[in-house]
Amino acid sequence: MIKINGDNLTIQEVKSCAREREEVELTAEAEEKIVKSRKQVEDLIENKSVVYGITTGFGHFSDTKISPQEVLQLQENLIRSHSAGVGKAIPEEVVRAMMLLRLNALAKGYSGIRLSTINLLKNMLNCGIHPLIPSQGSVGASGDLVPLAHMSLVLMGEGKANFKGEELAGKEALAKCNLKPIQLLGKEGLALINGTQMMSAYGSLALADAINLMLHADISLTLTLEALKGLLDPFNNLVHEVRPHPGQQQVAKNVRKLVANSSLVLTKREDRVQDPYTLRCAPQVHGASYDSIKHVQEVIIREINSASDNPLLFAEAEEVISGGNFHGQPLALSLDYLALALAELGNISERRIARLVDGNLNFGLPMFLTEHGGLNSGHMIAQYTAASLVSENKLLANSASVDSITTSANQEDHVSMGSISARKVYQLVKNLTNILAIEFLTAAQAVDLRTANPQSDLGRGTAIVYKVIRDNIDYLGQDRVLAPDIAALAALIEQGTVVNSLEKEGIKLETC
Repeated sequence: MIKINGDNLTIQEVKSCAREREEVELTAEAEEKIVKSRKQVEDLIENKSVVYGITTGFGHFSDTKISPQEVLQLQENLIRSHSAGVGKAIPEEVVRAMMLLRLNALAKGYSGIRLSTINLLKNMLNCGIHPLIPSQGSVGASGDLVPLAHMSLVLMGEGKANFKGEELAGKEALAKCNLKPIQLLGKEGLALINGTQMMSAYGSLALADAINLMLHADISLTLTLEALKGLLDPFNNLVHEVRPHPGQQQVAKNVRKLVANSSLVLTKREDRVQDPYTLRCAPQVHGASYDSIKHVQEVIIREINSASDNPLLFAEAEEVISGGNFHGQPLALSLDYLALALAELGNISERRIARLVDGNLNFGLPMFLTEHGGLNSGHMIAQYTAASLVSENKLLANSASVDSITTSANQEDHVSMGSISARKVYQLVKNLTNILAIEFLTAAQAVDLRTANPQSDLGRGTAIVYKVIRDNIDYLGQDRVLAPDIAALAALIEQGTVVNSLEKEGIKLETC
């Protein structure tokens, strides 16, 4: 059970709720803050105070006063009018993350929403009612207004939701769990949709995957290093102490752990003074991505534990302040940065794959890693697939956050486009997973062609990795369909099977 108080939600908890359906509950402290904040809203309405979004219209209509009789209609009109999304539905795991993150933001007690409304959203999440939310429509400025409005429709018994694989009208979905729709009261519609929860949901899950992929990139690098009989000197800690970027040092340390006792890598070789950059400079390249991802992690953890709606209510100070915490720029920039960091891991991995399959560059292995070239194409086309994914990633890594477009009749005259950054990096993660799977595939094949005794010649760590691969994927003696092999290895990466196997044997790799 994940305890929600608005202040200390972790990326692992987001992942557990989104993918493993771990249930959530509010802490007593959070409930107390929520009730206090709601009392402040009710006092403002009773006193007929002029407060944005409570007794005024929204956006361009922020100077239009709303009568007390129209306050309820204002909130429901807001949800309906903002439900203007298009495109494919957001993946269910991302919807679950959105719901959790909105709950956590509301639990901070600065939003003025009723406890009963928050509990309905919580119960929907725990019961498995997942609003059907179009993926396109947010510009990431007043938060993710459009997707969060589609989420909120279901609380009103409107819109559509998925329940146990069945698409239902919102009211029907609620009834499946003995839940009833609510009528939104003053400030509640705005509290539900002003926030960055779509982009931070995509970003949180992409970040969780990125941390996992960093480790697998080091592992695939190391197996390739041995398959190519690489030099170990570039991974000597002396090299990295004099240029002490944390990520660079950590990558070199991970490689040294994996190759311990290997007879395939050497400190010096008579036939080679230096290795190519994809091997020799891997700590510097992987390490730069490590450091970038570390920065993004800090930003996202801050964001998912922040109040990001408007206006914010400060009960203790008796203040209501209309600000801009909903603006997605911190996430937009960081998610574009994450995309760059991950794309580079794919770029260098594909270049290693290309070297592995090229008989002119792989130091004595057969062309395309097949013993009967001509009749068989071996891993020729696996490299094509990696090249295709890398090229797609280059497009996905182009920045969305440098763009802006005015909305709401120039009231919202700078937007972040963070939702586009978020959707791009989510796809990029999947592409990188497959690129690394192909490097695992080709590196294991190259090891088999390099030595008749992989288990004894490989390093202590890479021998474990090789066994996991061969327990799931057979050696390629003659051509077969490779797509299932790539898919199986991608699944091993996503599930963390390789990393877990190493840890069981006392080999723990680390990210910085």
